[in-house]
Amino acid sequence: MTYPVDVVILISANAEWQPVRAHFPDAVIGESPYGEWFATEIMTSGRPWSAVFLHGGWGKIDAAGSAQYAIDRWRPSLLVNLGTCGGFAGDVSPGEIILADFTLVYDIVEQMGDPDEALAHYATELDLSWLGRSPLPVRRELLLSADRDIVAAEVADLRARYGAIAADWESGAIAHVAARNNARCLILRAVTDVVNHETGEAYGRPELFVTRTAEVMARLLDSLPGWLAGIKKETTDFTDFTD
Repeated sequence: MTYPVDVVILISANAEWQPVRAHFPDAVIGESPYGEWFATEIMTSGRPWSAVFLHGGWGKIDAAGSAQYAIDRWRPSLLVNLGTCGGFAGDVSPGEIILADFTLVYDIVEQMGDPDEALAHYATELDLSWLGRSPLPVRRELLLSADRDIVAAEVADLRARYGAIAADWESGAIAHVAARNNARCLILRAVTDVVNHETGEAYGRPELFVTRTAEVMARLLDSLPGWLAGIKKETTDFTDFTD
């Protein structure tokens, strides 16, 4: 696939990638160091967007690595991450979609220096001033990330400390890498399950997560042309680290 392309869509978890493959059954699959990828066109009001879907892998390490790989290889005008997240019971419901406008990696534990300074290093505010009208209902919110599922006993503290309503494994890493490269980034995460102060409804029930993931990923994929329709295609002014 030649570059630059208009948009790269990063998909993280295995359960999120399977609905993508089902949505594009005729895709010609390639291999990257992180996972499968394929190229396609997305039509928006008669205007085609050249697109690459990349299975970047789960967790912050592969999320960051695959985001940088996508930027370096395809030089996209826009980086999109479609996926899932867990919500805090009482604050958000399964099926709701979070449009991340700020990401925070909360599992950094600094005990030698200033812990707030360490958290601030990877905190990322996403500039969404270029974004058009939403094609479906979303909640523009802070999204927490960590290499862990939400711990039930920590929900109250995460809510009180950060004003958060949901968390995932990868958004913080993807947003940080995009910001370091001066790349436009759109992160949409649908809530598949909620966690209260005692337990999570999907904990010990992976089939619930898989079923709901298939449902919400289909909605996100169907909405993608609508998101792109309101965005002006332009060349991203990537940060140059060669000096």
